[in-house]
Amino acid sequence: MHDCFAHIGGRLATRLRDVTTDLSALDGTGWWAVVVDYEGKAVCARFDDVRPAPLPRPSAPWRGPDPDAWTTSLDRAAYEAGVRRIRHHIARGEVYQANLCRVLTAPLPAGDEPDPSALALRLAAGNPAPYAATLKLPGVTVVSASPELYLSRDGDVIESRPIKGTGETAADLLEKDYAENVMIVDLVRNDLGRVAAVGTVSVPKLCAVEEHPGLVHLVSTVRARLALGAGWPELFAATFPPGSVTGAPKSSAVRIIDALEPEPRGPYCGAVGWIDADSRTAALAVGIRTFWIHHRLIRFGTGAGITWGSDPSREWRETELKAARLITLASTGGHR
Repeated sequence: MHDCFAHIGGRLATRLRDVTTDLSALDGTGWWAVVVDYEGKAVCARFDDVRPAPLPRPSAPWRGPDPDAWTTSLDRAAYEAGVRRIRHHIARGEVYQANLCRVLTAPLPAGDEPDPSALALRLAAGNPAPYAATLKLPGVTVVSASPELYLSRDGDVIESRPIKGTGETAADLLEKDYAENVMIVDLVRNDLGRVAAVGTVSVPKLCAVEEHPGLVHLVSTVRARLALGAGWPELFAATFPPGSVTGAPKSSAVRIIDALEPEPRGPYCGAVGWIDADSRTAALAVGIRTFWIHHRLIRFGTGAGITWGSDPSREWRETELKAARLITLASTGGHR
């Protein structure tokens, strides 16, 4: 455990003190690095030394998988069939929107244990992201280039910035993308409303166009003030998994997703970030554009939001667009 660390938000955390799966610990004391799987398994690691610093120097250059070694949990035919299935559920009135995802997996080359800092440096150069995070914690190694805020905290003020709508340029965005964003904003408002002081939920920004490397997103901001007595367990119970990676209504979307996706999502579509219990501040990203490494396998998830207006082949292409740049950077021979 001595080599565990976290690098998030320009800060380097070392000297691991303890690890817990108990979210109520996040309302106690100390600075925590947090990874919560989409399936709800939490790893909360408290560090004693947290300071502004660059990424640790990697022990060796990154050696990624062969670009042709990646496999997918849903191939194109299965993914497009899944899109049609979700449209069937929409036609029956069971759901308005559901996020269909697939997990890409590749074996890492034999040799020394892979250093996540080496991959993180490659991503920082080729795909900088506002919520980039590198965490080597007991049982989980995550390198994320997430552009999406799940929850931030400043005292009692909570914010979420859901992303819905993706294109190569703003001109590619469709009416369907804007409608989808508004739908998820309503869901996030309702989720936060369950733990917010009455009358404090607001939407300061709706459907803002943000540019990211190789693509654009529609991003909205939802803000609320936490109700008296509500803490991190209550926040997660009300809002997790994030609305933008599930669908609306959330309970129906999660049920449909579970039936269609053959592999667990793991840290993908979960929460990745930091919580400072002493200052009552935090920033947790949605675990998208995120790699995780376990038993010499590297994984990466990609997906798209499906609505009645979805075209199966276009949605497949969106998952390819979201993955292409990062898979290239993580593979052997990827651009530095």
